[in-house]
Amino acid sequence: MHHSPAPTVTPIPRGVWLLGLVSLCMDLSSELIHSILPLFIVTTLGASPMVLGLLEGLAEATAALVKAVSGGLSDWLGRRKPLVLLGYGLSALTKPLFPLASSIGMVFTARLLDRVGKGIRGAPRDALLTDLTPATLRGAGFGLRQSLDSIGALLGPLLAMGLLACFTDDVRLVLWVAVVPALLAVLLLLAVKEPPQPASAPEPPVKDTAPTGRWRALPTAFWAVTGFALLLTLARFSEAFLLLRGNSLGLPIAWAPAVMVAMNLAYVLSSYPAGRLSDRIGRRRLVAMGCLLLLAADAMLALADGWWLLFGGALLWGMHMGLTEGVLSAMVADTAPAALRGTAFGLFRLTTGIALLAASLIAGALWEWVGPAATFMAGALCTALALLVLLRLRAGAG
Repeated sequence: MHHSPAPTVTPIPRGVWLLGLVSLCMDLSSELIHSILPLFIVTTLGASPMVLGLLEGLAEATAALVKAVSGGLSDWLGRRKPLVLLGYGLSALTKPLFPLASSIGMVFTARLLDRVGKGIRGAPRDALLTDLTPATLRGAGFGLRQSLDSIGALLGPLLAMGLLACFTDDVRLVLWVAVVPALLAVLLLLAVKEPPQPASAPEPPVKDTAPTGRWRALPTAFWAVTGFALLLTLARFSEAFLLLRGNSLGLPIAWAPAVMVAMNLAYVLSSYPAGRLSDRIGRRRLVAMGCLLLLAADAMLALADGWWLLFGGALLWGMHMGLTEGVLSAMVADTAPAALRGTAFGLFRLTTGIALLAASLIAGALWEWVGPAATFMAGALCTALALLVLLRLRAGAG
């Protein structure tokens, strides 16, 4: 009798909660900075918006490249935590450079180092999360981490708005506040215990091969998931375009962060339930639903002539992220052999990082040459294509 509750409620491991809280603290710090950094670069330091665009593009591309290397390195070392700690530590150390910056070069350096830190920790952290989570709870584990991460992304801009009001627009002082949660993230990470690598894992043959050899050892199901994710990412350009859409509809600048708050709120509320549900009904159904939500969001944002369609589109966009981000990570975890998890996550993040950069460049060109509606219609077309590919994927990929 007393055995019956055990199968129904399996708690998510403590290490997964801790990794989620680490993500929350670091994201709160980063988003607090990112929500006022453009303002700081253009007004305080006097750089042009074009310089800002170049900085953002290079920062994200750097993170994507570093992810591919660090994931493979964590497989080769047979340890994840040292690289995760190095990545978070580097990002925490860069935070004071932002308020201290007196030139665009210093901001550029700080932003680049911060993204290198993000790159170093990304793939090993996802692999560590997979190592810590029972296979039956994989979707829930990734969903929980994604949800806590999004809470940080939600609180960052809200805190920035509040602090700017309190400190009468003293941007440097607000940037100093971002140092505190970044340090807290590193302290929380120290409490995470890394599980021993399974002895049965085929470590020696993997250690002997060059990265290309390890890539070839990844199964077809993994490449199918990554190919689909590449297509979906091309459809899902930078969220900065949601802010631009608000601007094009006459949304006051003071209200601009509200668009991101709406998107992140939907993201937070949907990530964990979606991950949990994917453990029960299969991942592909959730991702297909997510694609349909992105189609609806693109249609609303393309046709928007007022604020209710803008905010409706932002909410659907956030729900789409909740139904796909954590679930896609779980699909990578499902298809990658234990000894190649870091390599798999690194390649997955590299592919989607490059796709996001390409998508944002295409979206910007369409916006400038044709108009906002064309950007979102192109996104809808690409989403429809991704959905068709997903329906063709065989059951082995989730």
